[in-house]
Amino acid sequence: MLELYLQCYIGLPMSISSRVVAVCAVVSGALILPAKPMANTPGAQQKKASTPVAGYRVVKIYPHDRMAFTQGLQYVDGVLYEGTGQNGQSGIRKVELETGKVLQHQPLDAKYFGEGITVWQNTIVQITWQSEIGFVYDKSSFKQLKSFSYTGEGWGLTNDGTRLIMSDGSAYIRFLDPVTFKETGRVTVKDNGVAVSKLNELEFVKGEIVANVWMTKRLVRISPKTGEVLGWIDLSGLLDPKDAIGTDVLNGIAYDAKGDRLFVTGKWWPKLFEIKIVGPN
Repeated sequence: MLELYLQCYIGLPMSISSRVVAVCAVVSGALILPAKPMANTPGAQQKKASTPVAGYRVVKIYPHDRMAFTQGLQYVDGVLYEGTGQNGQSGIRKVELETGKVLQHQPLDAKYFGEGITVWQNTIVQITWQSEIGFVYDKSSFKQLKSFSYTGEGWGLTNDGTRLIMSDGSAYIRFLDPVTFKETGRVTVKDNGVAVSKLNELEFVKGEIVANVWMTKRLVRISPKTGEVLGWIDLSGLLDPKDAIGTDVLNGIAYDAKGDRLFVTGKWWPKLFEIKIVGPN
């Protein structure tokens, strides 16, 4: 080892092995090998901070109609408005939160597969899956007032007080004029540059778009200005396995702005949950 130490200071023969060079660096501290460029080192480039993932706490559990294939959900004036799907089972309904009782119901023609809904002023707007048609109803009577068309599929629907906000199963969020129903703009939803697709039911909460991601147990928080993902909410374990028999995926978000309450449910779920978000914002 002493001989090696001296070699490090006297000068290394050209034939010395790289292993000896490495030992010299350790022993003497006098030899510093050049580092590889960062760009050529796998995983060495600086990574962006991961998007925060929050959890939840159940505040209260309410009954929910097992026959409701929930596609849209909104809480207005103390009651839930719900849109349901499946051909022959689609429609809009007014629901009493505390009991789950259906107070009013308007079925949709069996040729249509109902999707998202939103309450806009004195009307309820409903879109359909693949028919490229939407319907407008009187909020009080549920009488159908008119229809409108759009291109592509319809999945989720909400509004921010000035625009309708629509998802179509892709990574796009569309903005529609609430009078003409013409598209006025769109954003692509991305998490650190990676597109997030399968955006489903939507709700506008405190200036953000909150969306179900189809076939997952997560909600995603989206900036309506940029489409950037602001955070995730993991709802794993929300529905007890014994209650999950015969159910479909998590889908349905409603927000009570006055009471600051957030409600979630799923397709054919027997329960609706009031939750509080826990964790990073």
